[in-house]
Amino acid sequence: MPDEVEGKLIGKVIHYFDKIGVAVVKLIAPLKVGDTIRIVGGDIDFEQAIDSMEVEHKKINKAKKGDEVGMKVSQKIRDGYRVYKV
Repeated sequence: MPDEVEGKLIGKVIHYFDKIGVAVVKLIAPLKVGDTIRIVGGDIDFEQAIDSMEVEHKKINKAKKGDEVGMKVSQKIRDGYRVYKV
């Protein structure tokens, strides 16, 4: 049930690069390296720490609301999956 998801909704996956395992997330709240996120959608529900993020192919340590950030993810996901900060 989506209502039972722990954490704060911080964004949505807008693109997933299958070959390199990178998700592009449109943020509605700030996020920084070291934060733990939870990705939920379809039958996928997993948590992972943010090791690195990029905007326009430049490594960044923190991103703000409205940014579209690229990050490696540990599982195959799809566009539209929700991203929470836990």
